[in-house]
Amino acid sequence: MTATPHSVDELLLLYEQIIEADFEFIIRPGELPDVVCLAWRELPSGQTFRLWRDQLGPLPPYRADAEVLFVCFVGNAELLCHLSLGWPLPASVLDLNAEFRCITNGRTVPAGKGLLGALAYYAFNDANCKRKEAMQQRISKGWPFTAEERAQILEYCDSDVDALHRLLPKMLPEIDLDVATYRGAFVQSLARMEHRGVPIDREIYRLLSDNDAWRYVRDAMVPVIDAQYGVYVRGADGDWHFSLECFEAYLNREGITGWLRTETGKLSTSRETFEDMCRGYPQLESLRQLRHARDKMRRIKLTVGVDSRNRTVLWPFKAKTGRTQPKASLWIFSPAVWLRSLIRPEPGRAVAYVDFSSEEFVVAASLSRDPVMLRFYRDGDPYLSFAKRVGAAPSPATKATHGQLRDRYKTGLLLIQYCGQNETLAARLGISTFEAQEMINQHRELFPAYWRWAEDWLAHALNTGVMWTPFDWQCRTGITEFNARSIMNWPVQSCAAEILRIVCIWADRHNLQICAPVHDAVLLESSLERIETDVALLQEIMRRAGRIVLNPDDDPAICDLRTDAKIIRYPERFNDPRGEILWERVLDLLGEYQCREAEQTNTRSA
Repeated sequence: MTATPHSVDELLLLYEQIIEADFEFIIRPGELPDVVCLAWRELPSGQTFRLWRDQLGPLPPYRADAEVLFVCFVGNAELLCHLSLGWPLPASVLDLNAEFRCITNGRTVPAGKGLLGALAYYAFNDANCKRKEAMQQRISKGWPFTAEERAQILEYCDSDVDALHRLLPKMLPEIDLDVATYRGAFVQSLARMEHRGVPIDREIYRLLSDNDAWRYVRDAMVPVIDAQYGVYVRGADGDWHFSLECFEAYLNREGITGWLRTETGKLSTSRETFEDMCRGYPQLESLRQLRHARDKMRRIKLTVGVDSRNRTVLWPFKAKTGRTQPKASLWIFSPAVWLRSLIRPEPGRAVAYVDFSSEEFVVAASLSRDPVMLRFYRDGDPYLSFAKRVGAAPSPATKATHGQLRDRYKTGLLLIQYCGQNETLAARLGISTFEAQEMINQHRELFPAYWRWAEDWLAHALNTGVMWTPFDWQCRTGITEFNARSIMNWPVQSCAAEILRIVCIWADRHNLQICAPVHDAVLLESSLERIETDVALLQEIMRRAGRIVLNPDDDPAICDLRTDAKIIRYPERFNDPRGEILWERVLDLLGEYQCREAEQTNTRSA
C-alpha cells in the first residue's frame, strides 16, 4: 500500500513527474474524437505547454511511464484522445472527476459534478460558464479555425489545465491514492471500450435510422403487436394512442391486479411501473417495448460510426452505486432490448455476452455471511431453491422446465431482499397480499443472518451518515439517501460494480477485447479461432474478481461467483429473448417498406 499524500509535494515523492493534461476535440456521433489541441503542465517544473493538432507527433509529448502520474478530469475522454492519436495510454491515471463523484456522492452539489461544479465546490468562483459553453460550441462546429480562434481555443484548453492544477492540492487530502489509481485503471479500460465500440449490422441500422422508414415501422407495428392487448385506438388525427380505459379492461381480463396508480387514481404508465410489472407478468413485455418505441423512439438515435461501431460516452461512476451510466437513447444496450439484435460480429469475428449468475443474491449472501443463502446458491439456482423449499416448485424443477416460475421468484426474492412491502410484492407477482406477506415471512425465517446484517447495515449507515464498499466507493446518507430500501440495495449494487471494475481492468491487462460493460455483464469480442479460449479466460477473471471483493479472507464458506456465456459467431446476431417478437416484426415491416418504396419508384419511372 502506498502512503496517502496530502499535498502535491508529498505526491512528488512517489512520482518523478506529474502531468496535468486536457485535450480539445471534435466529436461526431459514433466516431472517434478528432483531436484539435492539447495543453498540459509538468510538475515539479511548473512549465506549461500548448500544441495544435498539426504539432502532435506519433508519441505523447510527455512521459507516460509508471513513474509519472497523469492527472485529468473525465479521464476516459482524454485517454480516448490518446488512442485516437495512436498513442499509448499513461501507466498511472488520477481522474479527479471519479474522485469528486466519490467525495460528493449523496451530497448536494449546486453547480453539478463537472469541472466547473468541482471548482465551485472548492470555492473557486471565477469559472466562466458562458465562455466555456461558447468555446465548446465553436469547437463542435469543426474545421477550419481562424488564427484568432486557434489562439482562443488554446487559451481555453490551457484554462482547463489551470483548473486541474488548482483542484489537485484541494482534493488530495480527501483522496486515497491507491484506490484512486485503481479507479483510474478502470477509466483506462473504459477508454479502450469506447475506442473499440460495439459491432453493428450496418445495413439494417441504415434502414432503421431512415426517419421515413422508422415512422412507417412505428405506425405499422401497433396493430400487429397490439392485437393481443387491444389497448391502442386511432385518434381523430389518424395516429395511434394508448388508451387507459382499454388498458384497464385488458388488466381485468387477464386478472392482473395491484397495478400502481397515480395520485389522481389513474393507472401509472411510467417506465418504472411497466418494467416492474413485466417481471411478474412476462406477457406484458411486448407491450412495454411497443410503448417505448412509440413514446421514446421518435427516431433511432444510436450513435454508429462509419466503421459500423456503436460508440457513446460510458460515463464512469455516474450512478450513486459507482456504475457506468451511458445515455440510453445513444447506447445499444438501452431499455429497447429488441435493438440488441443489431449487434452482429464482423466476418471472422465473434462476440460473447458473459454474465454473472444470480449475482445480487450471492453478493447479499456473501456480505451477510448467511449460511442458508450461500447453500442455496451453491446448490444451483437460488430462486428455484427457494421456490422448492416453500413448496411452490417440484424438486426436479429446473430453469429449463420452470423458467417462468423461476423468474417470478427471482423478482420476488430480490424485492424482499431490498425491503419491498407486501402490497408491492403482491402486485409484482399477481398474488394476494396475504400470500405476499407469507413469502416475506418465509424469507426472514430462512435467512435470519441476512436480515440481522441488513438491519445493522441500515442502522449504521443512518447513524454514521456514510456507506462504503471494500474498495472505498462511498455514499453519504441522510441528505439524498435516506430511504431504507435504497440504503439496503446500495451495498449489493456497489459491491457488484466493484467486481465488474476489477473484471474490466484485469481483462484489459490480459489483452481481452471488451466492447462494453452491461450492468453485471460484459460484451467480449474475439476472433472465431480464439473466442472460446478468451471466454474461458474471462470467466476465470470474473470468478477471481468476485473473490477479491467478497472473500478477501479466503473463507471456505463463501461461494465463488458463477458466470454464463452466450457466444455469437458471424454471421449470427445477438439475441435477447425478451425482444424476439418485436425484432421479427420490425424486420418484416422494414421489408414491407422497401417493397412499397420500390413499387413507388417503378411507378414514377413508368
